[in-house]
Amino acid sequence: MALDQVDIDKIDLATGKLKDEAEMSFFDHIEELRWHIVRAVAAIVICGIVIFMLGDTVFKNIIFGPKEDWFLSYRAICGLSEAIGFGDRLCFTPPDFQVQAVEFAEAFITHLKVAFIGGFVVAFPYVFYQIWSFIKPGLYENEQKAARGTVFVCSVLFSIGVLFGYFVISPFAVNFLAGYEIPGVVNNPTLSSYVNYLVMFTVPAGIAFELPVVVYFLATIGLISSAFLKQYRKHSVVVILVLAAIITPPDVITQCLIGIPIYFLYEASILIAKRVEKKQEVIITE
Repeated sequence: MALDQVDIDKIDLATGKLKDEAEMSFFDHIEELRWHIVRAVAAIVICGIVIFMLGDTVFKNIIFGPKEDWFLSYRAICGLSEAIGFGDRLCFTPPDFQVQAVEFAEAFITHLKVAFIGGFVVAFPYVFYQIWSFIKPGLYENEQKAARGTVFVCSVLFSIGVLFGYFVISPFAVNFLAGYEIPGVVNNPTLSSYVNYLVMFTVPAGIAFELPVVVYFLATIGLISSAFLKQYRKHSVVVILVLAAIITPPDVITQCLIGIPIYFLYEASILIAKRVEKKQEVIITE
């Protein structure tokens, strides 16, 4: 159709296209996003249903694991103590305490919460894949090349972070919090508070371990540099300490357990940024 035959009011001046076409393009993106979200939520729900059905096993062996003497971390630390000639001096076990449900629906609601969060953790690779599948087409070609293997690397780092929080942070945190005594007070935490703290020790750690990937991507597209990271190294220590204080209880040992690995990840991020810069210099030279 000739331009003079088209109503000028129907033309999008920003794109030069008919407004109906522009709106269709926008709604196509919304529809695509909707299906990515639906698939991600479906994966979480399916994994959550399985975890809910295995509730007895999940609570007994996973959720309540850090409060039991047989927990792997306690045995590993004790074994390490004996291996380095310290005998049983580094061995410790959590104090004996009972977890109670004081509200009428607390047990059921907490069970649902554990199923949902557990479903998210288990389905994270697929959830992130859906997010990435929506974002990737909007990136430039060099950005897409820089982000190859993103789903795999992010999934591995998230899993390592969650396992680190569960097997390393949780035992020390549970031992400190459950063993903290005030005269005349019996420390019997509620089920919801116990689960909330366990989630706080694990999921944020998984997210914090994504730092190298974020830095790699930002360095590749030129938003940050190794010089920038070096310049704000001292500031990063303060941020890491604050983050560690938020994730962990007010216990110096536990804060160090999460703060030190994150700081090493920050230093690793500087090396990653340097490597990206060198690779870009080679490409420019060629």
